Amino acid sequence: MPMRSSLKRVTGLGAAGEGVGHWWAQRVSSLALIPLAVWFVASVVALAGADYFAIHQWLSSPIAAGLLILLIVAVFYHTALGLQVVIEDYVHDETMKIAALLGVNALAIVLGLAGVLSVLSILFKGQI
Repeated sequence: MPMRSSLKRVTGLGAAGEGVGHWWAQRVSSLALIPLAVWFVASVVALAGADYFAIHQWLSSPIAAGLLILLIVAVFYHTALGLQVVIEDYVHDETMKIAALLGVNALAIVLGLAGVLSVLSILFKGQI
């Protein structure tokens, strides 16, 4: 005999009631990463052998800077979501779990913000 109510079976929510939203967020962020990663790899290949000034010029364009900011945000968001699942599944001590989740989220925010601010600094600084 199932322990879930009829309403829970119909809505598809698990015990916590939020697993579907996390699952969708991971899938959407991974879909966003596909074209952004392809663009970034193609850009790096095209800029292979370029000097500092050429790369600075490329990153000073609003389109390249905007796409790179989207890539940075998507990478750190997707990483934080994935590490959250790993921590929730494999860390059993509740205090350690909370500390690890807070640490991962704080690190993702700090590193993502540092990346975004670096790109914005280059974008708005303009020509050297």
